[in-house]
Amino acid sequence: MGKRKDLSEFDKGQIVMARRLGQSISKTAALVGCSQSAVVSIYQKWSKEGTVVNW
Repeated sequence: MGKRKDLSEFDKGQIVMARRLGQSISKTAALVGCSQSAVVSIYQKWSKEGTVVNW
């Protein structure tokens, strides 16, 4: 397994905006430089909670 890096708030915002604009999961992952599962996870958290900020 590769090392996981925490995404910045900016990266998380890019994920949310790209997905809201209709960008695919794979293209969003390539844009931000993260895994597709991270894109899905971040977008689901935003959809459910309305935020992606880590408390």
